Amino acid sequence: MTTKVQRQTTITRLVAEHEITSQPELIELLAGVGIEATQATVSRDLDDIGAVKVRAANGSSVYAIPEFEPDRLAPLDHLRRVMGEWVAEVALSGNIVVLRTPPGCAHVVASALDRSRVDGMIGTVAGDDTLMCVSADPDGTTLATHLRQLAGID
Repeated sequence: MTTKVQRQTTITRLVAEHEITSQPELIELLAGVGIEATQATVSRDLDDIGAVKVRAANGSSVYAIPEFEPDRLAPLDHLRRVMGEWVAEVALSGNIVVLRTPPGCAHVVASALDRSRVDGMIGTVAGDDTLMCVSADPDGTTLATHLRQLAGID
């Protein structure tokens, strides 16, 4: 079974290597590397990784992934989706808020948090399945509560 992160990484690679004009074509390419996915799943994955359609040299529209722009802000709905899907636990120690994710997902959550510029958060440090968020306030309770809400953890 392929994880979401593995599937999205493969999609990113396939989009870079091929001129993919449609989701069914992408589904075929995924099947060729042993990954089964529905059209709905591929559509969500393309949205999650920020793929867009661009005009190719031959005039057709193909999928592309724009270059990473570190200064581009992540929209709040994207942050909520990432937090809701991948954050399993939120813990607090002083001004450090610790988030637990499935293996291999901490960097995705950290990137979304960094790009969202959450009020009261200085930055993040991510490992494989754990990330630390540093609160600007010596008491990180407000930040921890906000991150729990974003993740849908009560």
